[in-house]
Amino acid sequence: MSSVAVSKVMTPEERADAMSVIDEVFVREKRWIAGSQEQIPEDPGADARCSWFLARVGGKPAGVMRLYYDPSFDIPEAFQVSLEPGVDIEEVKSSGSYAEIGRFMILPQYRRQYLVALRLMRAATAEVVERGYTHFITDVFESDAHSPLNFHTRVLGFEVIGRHLFGELDCSSTRIILTLDILKLYNRVKDSRSRIYQELVEGLRTSSGKRLSLSGGID
Repeated sequence: MSSVAVSKVMTPEERADAMSVIDEVFVREKRWIAGSQEQIPEDPGADARCSWFLARVGGKPAGVMRLYYDPSFDIPEAFQVSLEPGVDIEEVKSSGSYAEIGRFMILPQYRRQYLVALRLMRAATAEVVERGYTHFITDVFESDAHSPLNFHTRVLGFEVIGRHLFGELDCSSTRIILTLDILKLYNRVKDSRSRIYQELVEGLRTSSGKRLSLSGGID
């Protein structure tokens, strides 16, 4: 397998490479958006609301992920959201600080190289821990083969909290809303020898002075 490297999108070159992935997957393959130009700001580093990450395999663009910080839980009525039985959205909101994972895509030729997705997830976990966030929230598309629900829930430990029929993307698939408690994930997998979990734990053990406290918090 060629080397997999992930960088935060900061330069014009990185932005262009990330947009080439978006054009290939979300524009031409999925047809979920009309174009990539409006997706990433011209100066990505100037937008404190989100972070973009670019994965390269052997130096070539392979995958993209976006983190959006402090997403609103006031979802438009037009999205037709239905929560799982027993889920209280106010309790969800108050349980931690959220970063939303979105625009997560891998080029077709690299989808069997699981390290591409894992390295993007590792970069994302390192970023959110450094910023003091405690939870992820994301959507998985129910009928899309490249948006694997079982991987999120059975492997990573995401929990289903609801569904909605419509959203930002022009996609007819039902969106399944998932959340992940990052500390809970860390405590579950920190001693595992699985390559998958080792990759994620490396993201959680940042070198920025932030660390996950085994006593129950992020400090």
